[in-house]
Amino acid sequence: MPSSEDVRAEPAAAPWWRSAVLYQVYPRSFADSDGDGVGDLRGITGRLDHLVDLGVDAVWLSPFYASPMVDFGYDITDHCAVDPVFGTLADVDALVAAAHARGLRVLVDVVPNHTSDRHPWFAESRSSRDSGRRDWYVWADPGPGGGPPNNWLSAFAASGPAWTLDGRTGQYYLHSYTAAQPDLNWQNAAVREAVHDVLRFWLERGVDGFRVDAAHRLVKDPTLADNPADVAHLRTALVPGGTRLRHIDQPGVHEVLREVRAVVGPDTLLLGEIGVADPTRWAAYYGSGDELVPLNPTFWSRPCTTDALRSAVDTTEAVLPPGGWPVYALGNHDLSRLATRCGSARARLAAVLLLTLRGTPLVYYGDELGMTDVPVPPEAARDPDGRDPARTPMQWDASPGAGFTTGRPWLPIPPTAGTVNVAAERADPGSLLNLYRALIRLRRRSPALRTGDYRPLPPTDPGLYAYWRQAGDQRILVALNATGRSRTVAPPGTSTGRLLLSTDPDRPLGECPDPLVLAADEAVVVESDR
Repeated sequence: MPSSEDVRAEPAAAPWWRSAVLYQVYPRSFADSDGDGVGDLRGITGRLDHLVDLGVDAVWLSPFYASPMVDFGYDITDHCAVDPVFGTLADVDALVAAAHARGLRVLVDVVPNHTSDRHPWFAESRSSRDSGRRDWYVWADPGPGGGPPNNWLSAFAASGPAWTLDGRTGQYYLHSYTAAQPDLNWQNAAVREAVHDVLRFWLERGVDGFRVDAAHRLVKDPTLADNPADVAHLRTALVPGGTRLRHIDQPGVHEVLREVRAVVGPDTLLLGEIGVADPTRWAAYYGSGDELVPLNPTFWSRPCTTDALRSAVDTTEAVLPPGGWPVYALGNHDLSRLATRCGSARARLAAVLLLTLRGTPLVYYGDELGMTDVPVPPEAARDPDGRDPARTPMQWDASPGAGFTTGRPWLPIPPTAGTVNVAAERADPGSLLNLYRALIRLRRRSPALRTGDYRPLPPTDPGLYAYWRQAGDQRILVALNATGRSRTVAPPGTSTGRLLLSTDPDRPLGECPDPLVLAADEAVVVESDR
């Protein structure tokens, strides 16, 4: 593992996002201002005070662009236009202005790998083999026997192969997701410049950064050779080590990402979705500080045990390049919700972990309430890859529409929304929402938690995970007990100091007992006096 001198010292002029807490909003599901059952930009603007009260520093908006909504905004027909279901460009401007007035920064999704099949670029590309934009997308002749050109698979099982035959021109086009999402050809300089112009457009409108969708897919093997037999069955690159897929995580992707960084400048946050589980190849997307800041997916596929959590952090710390800074998240719009994966008690421990680790935390909307996956009957299912249960409306209060809408919500609201909601939890001192609020307040006033070193304690007990955070004279111990029994954190004298926070609302704060004994499924934060 790199020494603390290599990667843990905070630069003198660190970028704003290093000490920030980020928050993801899925616009269809956050707040509906007009009663049509679908969230919109004005709804988000009207709920920004919740983010201020929570204490976060920036909001990432999932796509709100013009789209047929086959993949709910990730199939785009105009990257510089707002879909009418969400509002207008004026609504974006108003949201950005309102956020900035509250001290919140705004990130927007950019989707550079593909467009909608209804995008004017693709309409021109498929019009003829001689079209001036033919090479803007990836086209290939049929393979032997008239089938797809190779054995590449789309990311979605329901979509099957990554190729669809276009009857008008007799060639196949490549799509990493649904057939309605053809992949752009990033080896074409005109494509790169067109996407660069999209980034410039949004920067000129005042956004503070971008979440870059599927950044690891931008470059494909130009020979279009088959994937090797040992990996041909894989739909993603979510397997550590092994053979590299020919249409994912190709080495040439780093050059085009450096070009993107040059366009937006060194201070703009480029938060990269890098679906690559091999730790070293994942970390390569930092470049030399001239590519992306990769979102860390390491918690998402692991069980909610202390051994798994510790291993995930240790693996990340071991591969970070000099100056590298992790961005951790416990969930997003593509995954089963945290409270469903881990249960309510472990979700509280996970909140402590997320908000006290060395790195920038990202909170998925509703996770601060303990929202769970909501069963969606087949007749109400909307998503092509079955992700609806984690995208249901934000639960604001106990009203019939959960404060999200006065109409019929686009996805169901569960009966648990009567108690799992912002209004109810705001009034309950022991709620998960108030735990998040307390953690973020503590992080904001603590140099050790915001930017300090990370030093794990030796794993003497498989049920415990404990680590020090230190900056200057401040030294903080974080300890998590993910077992069903009480555990002693460390020998006497190790943890003396002030108990700043506990996931157990009944534990008195103040002087820390020595030795420190944690109750079942309890996590604590202690400021050491040694």
